[in-house]
Amino acid sequence: MSYPFEDLHEDQFERLVVECARYLFGAGVQEFAKGPDGGRDARFHGVAERFPSTAGPWKGITVIQAKHTNALNAHFAEGSFSGAKKSSVLSEEIGRIKALVDANECDNYLLVSNRRLGGRTAPLIMQRISSGSGLAMDKISLIGVERLASLLREKREVVALAGITFPAGSLLVSSYEIAEIILAVGAGLADNQLATELGVTPRVSYSEKNRANYVSADFAQQLSDRYLSYTPAIDAFLADPMNADLKEHYDTAVEEFQFKVLAAFDEHKSFDRIFNLLVDALVRRDGILASNKKSLRALLFYMYWHCDIGKTVHVGA
Repeated sequence: MSYPFEDLHEDQFERLVVECARYLFGAGVQEFAKGPDGGRDARFHGVAERFPSTAGPWKGITVIQAKHTNALNAHFAEGSFSGAKKSSVLSEEIGRIKALVDANECDNYLLVSNRRLGGRTAPLIMQRISSGSGLAMDKISLIGVERLASLLREKREVVALAGITFPAGSLLVSSYEIAEIILAVGAGLADNQLATELGVTPRVSYSEKNRANYVSADFAQQLSDRYLSYTPAIDAFLADPMNADLKEHYDTAVEEFQFKVLAAFDEHKSFDRIFNLLVDALVRRDGILASNKKSLRALLFYMYWHCDIGKTVHVGA
């Protein structure tokens, strides 16, 4: 289950984070107050009840920062949020954390945001915060939309305590799985040498597949010319046991997309139209995908070429 956190007002999101923090740390969490530099922190002083665990709770002064965005399917990995530029949200936040640490007003730091947080992104951001602030890595933690949703399922009364009502039927389809794969394979897809050195695996006739999916000749040629050479590189990446977690993301995305693609044929008739609508929808909803359109199209083409999405054509049929 997911929640439309992006539809909340910033103040509502802060109230939600405070109630989650009280569940994790204790009733002594102080609500968000605006600081002299414009930053807003919630704080807890003492021994946490269950964060990061009951066996090893944080002690001392914990600073809790909430960062809300109205963007749909935003990511911690987006440049505007965690990029190296001084104007990024994280760059500005690190300066504030360091000032608090230097003033002995921060022993632990928790950043909560309604952004997707991938397993490869989290340690990179934590290391950067540690280097810039002087806090040890084990005194820094990040909570993204996945953990936040999990907390709401674990402690359902948190939503009511925060005075929030999520509208019924507002659960959204996620592009998280695709974005995680794009982040991981983007560099490989950009490596044309890798793509050309590996041979393309023969499959059912491309023309047969395109006829079954009502793909126009011009569109089919453009897809083939631009993205067919990347299919062996993606094949090799997904087959690597080291990428088993990303293969699971891939399988989840395929299942979700395939049902929607097949249903869309009734309205849109051709895969040309469906392919472009799918790209447009994902780009609108996800900052990572908007910044990696070529990789996104290559991956969607791979799904199509691999017979994971679209109408299936069997060899010899």
